[in-house]
Amino acid sequence: MSIHSDINQTPPQTAANASEFISGYLESLALVERLHRLLLDVIKDEFERVGVLEINAVQALLLFNIGDNEVTAGELKTRGYYQGSNVSYNLKKLVEIGYMHHQRCEIDRRSVRVRLTEKGRGVRDVVADLFSRHAEGLQSGGVLGVGGIDEINTALRRVERYWSDQIRYIY
Repeated sequence: MSIHSDINQTPPQTAANASEFISGYLESLALVERLHRLLLDVIKDEFERVGVLEINAVQALLLFNIGDNEVTAGELKTRGYYQGSNVSYNLKKLVEIGYMHHQRCEIDRRSVRVRLTEKGRGVRDVVADLFSRHAEGLQSGGVLGVGGIDEINTALRRVERYWSDQIRYIY
């Protein structure tokens, strides 16, 4: 039985392996960043196509992620619905233009809970339809199947856990 018989075991590290891995890691980071920007462009294009011009792609994605939930601004980040630093601005803007309701929490008056209005649910539905069409197109076009998407998600969750652990160990 070989030392490397376990498929999950990594081979001994050489300088060439390390350099190749770092190069691949940097390519993955750039790809994740580009994919996020492309996602925002795809959402923006869809909203231009359907004539919704008063919100941006980040706000549309925020509405999609909130869905039927009622949340506080803090929960948006902890639940992974919003990654940006200007969540308060976007929430205020979405309330002002009628996509979200807000009300103070009865328990903690400093906290505000938000939920989608009918108009906000319409935006959520446009994004959901867009994502559904894309998922169908990826699969029917042979770009990516169920196994492939599972592998991608597993790998990305591992990176997410690793990065989260790195942040925790700093403090």
